[in-house]
Amino acid sequence: MSVSMEDGVKRWTAKRKTALVIEIIQGKTTVAEASRSSDLSPSEIEGWVDDAKRGMENSLRANPLDIREQYEKQLKDLQEAYGEAMLELRARKKFQALLDAQDEK
Repeated sequence: MSVSMEDGVKRWTAKRKTALVIEIIQGKTTVAEASRSSDLSPSEIEGWVDDAKRGMENSLRANPLDIREQYEKQLKDLQEAYGEAMLELRARKKFQALLDAQDEK
């Protein structure tokens, strides 16, 4: 892999991250190989790849969203997913309480 942290450099700049992500996308290296050679967690590298894909998708749109709009949309989607998960959790708890009450009879 050609992208590495030479001479004890501790900071991953956007340029270095981009080079690494491009190597992964091009199949020149894998997330696991990059993780081992760069002393980074696979989830951190996968996050960079996901961010790059989102950025690419946005830049290829007819009307690209600005960064704030992207984050607001992402936040809204996460809030909706959280709300749905909470509703499901409450429903399961109520259902379990009903089953427990029925078993006691």
